[in-house]
Amino acid sequence: MKERIHEYCHRLHLPVMAERWSAMAEYASTHNISYSEFLFRLLEAEIVEKQARSIQTLIKLSKLPYRKTIDTFDFTAQPSVDERRIRELLTLSFIDRKENILFLGPPGIGKTHLAISIGMEAIARGYKTYFITAHDLVNQLRRADQEGKLEKKLRVFVKPTVLIIDEMGYLKLDPNSAHYLFQVIARRYEHIPTKALGNGEKSWETRAMLDRLLHHSIIFNLKGESYRLREKRLQEEKQKDQ
Repeated sequence: MKERIHEYCHRLHLPVMAERWSAMAEYASTHNISYSEFLFRLLEAEIVEKQARSIQTLIKLSKLPYRKTIDTFDFTAQPSVDERRIRELLTLSFIDRKENILFLGPPGIGKTHLAISIGMEAIARGYKTYFITAHDLVNQLRRADQEGKLEKKLRVFVKPTVLIIDEMGYLKLDPNSAHYLFQVIARRYEHIPTKALGNGEKSWETRAMLDRLLHHSIIFNLKGESYRLREKRLQEEKQKDQ
């Protein structure tokens, strides 16, 4: 009987139940646990394990450069960032509303940290998320176009529920490069949200692309001192005091 139960669990793709059912059955017997609770605990263990594996897979596929949550963001160092609005984004209601999010501001003030925090929350809720710089996105699409695989590559950037495009404001686009980026923005337009991070300069050379980014968008204009410059200044002040 035990061997058949183990076999059936694996045939049904229930590896956690296959591993734990015997020990849990013995525990249920000695602690007078009902059949329904015993079954519930087995199913719960299987679901929890599958969710954990799914999240790890989504994190790996997301290409996030690092993992950071909103709890490690220093709001006191960046007073221009409205914490209440940021935490509202963490409810992910913008996904249902199909709204874009734009973080604008100078380098080093936490735009990428904020975007990754939202991306991590989306992954925790089971949403497919993808991170890429504007430079890499354009280069990958250009290479795919040269190889006759543009449509296939476009689907990579259109499919994720949440797409994070970093360093958009720093990329100077020639007409051909702008066309590739426009293809991604246009195909996601009013269907799935995009998070774009830039330096605040209107360097996008395609008016239609800019219009699509701004339409149905939540915009954050961040100001303040770079974290790196701030840390350097604090270190210099500390050295002077010694």
